[in-house]
Amino acid sequence: MLLAVVVFFFVGCFQTETRAGGPGVFRFSDKKAIAYDRMIDDLAKTDIVFIGETHDRKAHHRLQLDTIKALQAKKIPLAVGFEMFVDENQKDLDTWTAGKLTVEDFVGIYHRNWNFPWSLYEDIFLHIREAGIPAIALNVHPDIARKVSESGFASLSEEELAKLPPDTGCAVDEQYMKFIRRAHAMHGHGGKEFIHFCEAQLLRDQVMARHILEYLKKNPGRTAVVLTGNGHAWKRGIPEQIKNISAKIRYRVILPYIPGYIDPAVMSVEDADYLLSE
Repeated sequence: MLLAVVVFFFVGCFQTETRAGGPGVFRFSDKKAIAYDRMIDDLAKTDIVFIGETHDRKAHHRLQLDTIKALQAKKIPLAVGFEMFVDENQKDLDTWTAGKLTVEDFVGIYHRNWNFPWSLYEDIFLHIREAGIPAIALNVHPDIARKVSESGFASLSEEELAKLPPDTGCAVDEQYMKFIRRAHAMHGHGGKEFIHFCEAQLLRDQVMARHILEYLKKNPGRTAVVLTGNGHAWKRGIPEQIKNISAKIRYRVILPYIPGYIDPAVMSVEDADYLLSE
């Protein structure tokens, strides 16, 4: 009963902060609603900022763009990583951010990679081009991820394995499978089908982690803002893979507030650092 009262109080504070105007911020480390500027001050000290999203929620992308702009205002050199692009598209992203690609041509490239409407991400892509912020293609090729999801990591050919970063593996444990089930609200899925789905998720997490770290190694001094679905942005997703490769990397995880799913009542600092609400 005491725990329920405490959680209700925290959620109430978070919602009150939100209604007061501007993005509401809930900090998991001390379970408090804080000012948005205080979160930005903390993010400014990190190497990577993960900002989760539900892909079809325009409000989530607005929160992502607000955070990018707030970090820019502190004169922090940024790069933005995108889940929807594979490394084969890096030259396209470079051409876009250099202002050498028309919107029409870029939208065509975008739709070859992502099924969600351009209008959801338009403001972010237009802003990084205008501001000259580098973009990072993060993901594994969808054909490889699809094959793993259907038949498992062991089904990949030597040629397909050669397209992956070195030391990529897919040993999912019970804890990771519980995380995936929770992150994707998957009920009644079991057996090899579910294990293969977990392998595909882990493969994406590992590949995206390596691409982020490769970029930071080549571009010291920049902070990477990583935009992915919530299931990849949670600490058990890409951040866990980052930590496994380099314990020195400083990162923070921000997720959008979704009552009953991503909120203080069901999550802890082991899942994320901050929740953001409109």
